[in-house]
Amino acid sequence: MTISDARATQLARLGFAARGLVYLLVGWFAVDAAMRGGTIADNQGAIGSLADEKLGVVILAIVAAGLLGYAIWRLTEAIADPERIMQDAKGAVKRIGHVVSGVAHLILAWTAARLALHPATGSGGRSPGDDSARDWTAWLLSVPLGRFLVAAVAIGILAAALMQAQKAWKGNFIRDLHNDSSLPSYVCTMGRLGYGARAVVFAIVAGFFAVAAWQSHATEAGGMADALAMLQDQPGGKWLLAATGIGLGLFGVYSFIEARFRRVSVRIPG
Repeated sequence: MTISDARATQLARLGFAARGLVYLLVGWFAVDAAMRGGTIADNQGAIGSLADEKLGVVILAIVAAGLLGYAIWRLTEAIADPERIMQDAKGAVKRIGHVVSGVAHLILAWTAARLALHPATGSGGRSPGDDSARDWTAWLLSVPLGRFLVAAVAIGILAAALMQAQKAWKGNFIRDLHNDSSLPSYVCTMGRLGYGARAVVFAIVAGFFAVAAWQSHATEAGGMADALAMLQDQPGGKWLLAATGIGLGLFGVYSFIEARFRRVSVRIPG
């Protein structure tokens, strides 16, 4: 049995909404940590926090389905190249980015599905993604040319950060929405602030992996929550963390808008 193109497209739209919910939670945890000393959470930690909520199992199941649909969309974009972007090196990099995004959302979908089936294992707002980053880095460092592989990961994440920054600067992502010219200007502003916040977080994570490669120590690697914690530790860190959290939350809101207005068409190869 194969999933239809139309159903996959609907799941991809649900995926934007699921991503929006996750980023809203990440942003909330960051602002709460800045203002009230709460716990910082990454994407997986934010998903885990849903397990203890009323109807948490149902919400997690919906989030898992949506993130799976989003992952399928990204991976089919990379494999089938429906936008015909594989014309030059820039297009090749974009397709690689689609693969990375697809795999990342598959992991998040698996996390949500596992918690829906076993809600007692919820993270309670902790950040298992940071531990996973260090575990994978340790494994990479144990293989031949491991330091170069970790350095390659750092370069890839830095490239992603630059792409996010470019979107924030140019605001051309708004063209991916239906009737983009008729949408209020604040929609683009929210997206730009959201992409800017992601660029900051990705750049810090890239720095973690660069240091891990340079020192050949997996403990130097880290993920989103570690990046947010680093911001908090800087002079004026309370406000840096709060501002970044607000930006990530706005990215979540923009993701909800994408769920409604994004041009999405999934074509399953076969």
